[in-house]
Amino acid sequence: MISLKDEDLKKVEGGSLSAGVLTAIVAGITAGVTFVIGVIDGIVRPLRCN
Repeated sequence: MISLKDEDLKKVEGGSLSAGVLTAIVAGITAGVTFVIGVIDGIVRPLRCN
């Protein structure tokens, strides 16, 4: 087992989400929900093309 010094421990990164990744996740979920709502609306209330 390797013992890390305080200086090495301060350099360790990981376990966090960047703002870009979090934004992409939220945008993906929002797009998915919007698509599902549109599909359900199209099934329940079909409209003819003009």
